[in-house]
Amino acid sequence: VQLQASGGGLVLAGGSLRLSCVASGGTFSGYGMGWFRQGPGKEREFVAAIKWTGGATLYGDSLKGRATISRDITANTVFLQMNSLKPEDTAVYYCAARPRIITSAMGVPSLYPYWGQGTQVTVSS
Repeated sequence: VQLQASGGGLVLAGGSLRLSCVASGGTFSGYGMGWFRQGPGKEREFVAAIKWTGGATLYGDSLKGRATISRDITANTVFLQMNSLKPEDTAVYYCAARPRIITSAMGVPSLYPYWGQGTQVTVSS
């Protein structure tokens, strides 16, 4: 399984970004697809996740109310729409994948065996 994240960049506080994660090398039925982030000097933090089949979602506290996760099954792509960005949202954002995961466990990074390379999001004040 390979994951390719993109869409990061430099944005002013209050702005928006849409991250994309293209998945390949597998059949993703039953997978959980997650977004995590890691800021400078911080631990990896859960942002949001979605079940490939059925589309159930789970959100972390960091971007709750400001982020929407979605997927396009035909394009094997997961999206993270982030709005009202703050400087503290500055981080490298990673997408991750795991087969056969229950919705309530999707926020645990150690459960994900597959990770993308990350995309840098920088929010300036």
